[in-house]
Amino acid sequence: MANPLAEYLQRLGDDRLVLGHRLSEWCGHAPILEEDIALSNMALDLIGHATSILALAGAVEGQGRDEDALAFFRDGTAFRNALLVEQPNGDFAVTLVRQFLFDAYSVLLWDQLSHCGHEGLAAIAAKSLKEDKYHLRHSSEWVVRLGDGTDESHARTQRALDTLWKYTAELFERDAVDDAVAAMGIAVDTAALRSLWDGLVNDVLQRATLTRPPETGPRRGGRTGRHSEHLGHMLATMQSVARAHPGARW
Repeated sequence: MANPLAEYLQRLGDDRLVLGHRLSEWCGHAPILEEDIALSNMALDLIGHATSILALAGAVEGQGRDEDALAFFRDGTAFRNALLVEQPNGDFAVTLVRQFLFDAYSVLLWDQLSHCGHEGLAAIAAKSLKEDKYHLRHSSEWVVRLGDGTDESHARTQRALDTLWKYTAELFERDAVDDAVAAMGIAVDTAALRSLWDGLVNDVLQRATLTRPPETGPRRGGRTGRHSEHLGHMLATMQSVARAHPGARW
């Protein structure tokens, strides 16, 4: 951990880069035109957030890597995203449940970081918070609509929740990187974050007539580069053009 701030920023950027790419895979495939546009716009927002954060990470790192180098020329083991965001899209219910679980976390995290002691990160957080609030409203409304809809939509949404839940605990785990950046004035109250997330998620699940899964068998490892096979397949697609034409300018 030569540079904990660069590591922390890569975690933030990688979460949003990977999830943004996942959402972009729906372009042209969503169930209705309006949702095709909405998911594409949300993907652009997330990739925009990732661009700003990874540019800052590169500057902090001081090794001459910009946001493009960090996005397209790192292997999977160098990515620091949470396992939740790299999970495949599945059906529409899986995508919206995954989005909702992350949105609830992201809005609360940005709210804390917008008041942190790092001027550059606080500015990115404040801007990103405005867009993520829309994402959360969108995904939560869909979870309620699907969960409290037909028998089929309810069953699919509950199944998605049961499948993805084990990846949520990793979002709130704290390690030496978090402690190091806290000493730099970037302190996140993880316990408060989890408590607020629980309340927000529980409210939406209740309105969606969904059952919160038990806390068993959490999956972790993404923050230290131990990923599922899904990330490797995704990166092969996402990085293919940049790696085929390194140094190209458009």
